[in-house]
Amino acid sequence: MTGREESPEVLGPQLLGVVVGGSLSQGLEVRLEDGGVVEELKVGTFVTIRGERHRFFGMVTDLGLASADPRLPSALPDTTNPAIVRILSGTSAYATMQVTPSLVVGGEETSLLLEGPQPARSIPFHFSRAYRASQEDVQAVFGAEDERHIWIGSPLDMEDTRVCLDLAEFVKRSNGVFGKSGTGKSFLTRILLAGILQRDVAVNLVFDMHSEYGWEGGSEEGHAVKGLKQLFGSRVAVFSLDEESSRRRGLSPDYLVRIGYDQIEPQDIETLAEMLNLTQNAAQATYKLASRHGQQWLREFLALEGREELAALADQLGEHQQTIESLRRRLDRLNRMAFLVERSPEDSVRRILEYLDRGTHVVLEFGRYGSDLSAYLLVANLLTRRIHDSYVRRKEQSLGDRAKEPRPLVITIEEAHRFLNPQVAGLTIFGTIAREMRKYNVTLLVVDQRPSGIDEEVLSQVGTRITCLLDNERDIEAVLTGASGARELRQVLARLEPKQQALIFGHALPMPVVVRTREYGPRTYAEFGFREQAELAREAEKDLKDLFG
Repeated sequence: MTGREESPEVLGPQLLGVVVGGSLSQGLEVRLEDGGVVEELKVGTFVTIRGERHRFFGMVTDLGLASADPRLPSALPDTTNPAIVRILSGTSAYATMQVTPSLVVGGEETSLLLEGPQPARSIPFHFSRAYRASQEDVQAVFGAEDERHIWIGSPLDMEDTRVCLDLAEFVKRSNGVFGKSGTGKSFLTRILLAGILQRDVAVNLVFDMHSEYGWEGGSEEGHAVKGLKQLFGSRVAVFSLDEESSRRRGLSPDYLVRIGYDQIEPQDIETLAEMLNLTQNAAQATYKLASRHGQQWLREFLALEGREELAALADQLGEHQQTIESLRRRLDRLNRMAFLVERSPEDSVRRILEYLDRGTHVVLEFGRYGSDLSAYLLVANLLTRRIHDSYVRRKEQSLGDRAKEPRPLVITIEEAHRFLNPQVAGLTIFGTIAREMRKYNVTLLVVDQRPSGIDEEVLSQVGTRITCLLDNERDIEAVLTGASGARELRQVLARLEPKQQALIFGHALPMPVVVRTREYGPRTYAEFGFREQAELAREAEKDLKDLFG
C-alpha cells in the first residue's frame, strides 16, 4: 500500500477509501472501501489524505458509481440474491468520490511543519488513504478562536467542530455574502458584523435597508432576534432617516439624519437614472443645471412650476423642452423624501465620522424609505462618497505616521448589484472602493442575492465570498469569477441545502470549505458578550448587599 503499516489507534478518523487515480488539476479519484459510505457522504465533506510524506487536505466535489466489468450495466446478475450483491459490491461494482486537494502539510519536512499548511502543488501516490477529517485537522487548517478569529460554522457532519474565519485578514479586502432569498444571508452578515465589533479589527458602517441590524431583526420564522445595539450597547450608535419608524419599534435613535438639497450632486442623480427612468440626455442635463446654478441647482429646479418656466430654462441650457419637463417630473419624487431639507442643520457625515473615529459602530436605519430603492441608493452613495473623501484626505495626511491613520472601516450595503452593476459601477463610490483594496482603509461588505448583476471587474476584487444556495446559473458563474478550481466548486455550490449552509472561499480562509453556519440567536448571544438586563440587575443587587451588608 503506502509502505507503512499504521494501527487503527493511530489512524483515528474514519477510513473512507484509497486513491486510485486523478490529477492536481482535475482532482483525485478515491475508491471507497465500503460502498454504503457513499450514501452518508456529501459533496463538500472535508477530507484528509495521508500520503507517504505529507498530509493533503481537500473537499469532496463529486460522488460516483463505477464497475470493473463494462458488461455489468447491460448484463445484470440476480440482484434479489443478497449473497450475489455482497460478492459484487466492492469488487465488480464500487463507489468513488472526487477530492480536490487544496492544502498540504509535511510529515517529515520541518519547514512545512513550522509554516503550517501550504497550497497543494503535488498529489499523493496511488493507494494513499483518505479519511474523514478530524477535529484536529480542521483546527490545523482553520485555526482556533482567538483575538482575530471567530467561528463561522461547522464542517458537514462535524457539529462539534468549529471552522474559524480570520477577521484581521477579512477586513483587508472587500467581501461578499451571497445567496438567494431565505437562505440566511442576513444572519451570516450579523455574525460577521458582531465578530468585527467584538474582535475590534475595524469599525462598521451599516446601511440598514430593512432596519434589521440596529436594534432588532426577524428570522424567517418570524421570531425577533437581537440587533447589534442590544448586544453591544453604547459601542453601537443607531442613526435614522425615519424617526417615526424607529420610535414605533421602541428605539430612540442616537441621531436623526437630514440631508440638504445643496449636498446632492449631478453624479448622485446619474446613479439613480435606472430607478427614476431617466434618459441619458435628462441625466446629463443635471450637470448643466449644477454648472449654472451652483449648489442650489436641485432646490431651484424643483421649485420651478409651469411649462413656461421650464421652457425658458430649456432655452438657457440648450436642451429640448421635453427633456427638461421629463427630468422635472422624475425628480419630483425627491420632494416626497422627508429627510431631504433645504439646508441640513447639521453635517451628518461629520457626526458619523466622529462616532467612527472613537470606535463606535454606526447603523443607519432607513425605516419606511428602505422599500424605496431610489432613496437607499441616493443616501448610501452620497454619504459614502463624502466619508471616503475624508478617509482619502486623512490617510494621505498620515503618511509617515501610522498613529494618525483613520480606523479601518467596513461599509455594509445590501442590494449591492444596484450600486455595482456595469452601468453605474464607474459612477458610484462603491465601485471605486472595491477596486482600491483597502488603499485608504475602507472596504465593503456586499450582501446580495444577484451576484450576476455586479460588474465582473468589481466582483473579481471581492476577497472572501460567503455563498449560500444560488439556483440561477448566471449567479453561480458570477460568484465563482476568478476562483481557483471554479469547475469543482460549481458542483459544491449547486448542491448546498436551502438554509444554514454556505460555501466559503477566498482571502480570509486557507482553503474552500462548506459549513453549516453558526446559529444566530439566544444560544449564541452570550458568546458575543451579551447578558440579559435581569442578570445585570441581579449582579448589581448582590454588589450592594456585599458592600453594605
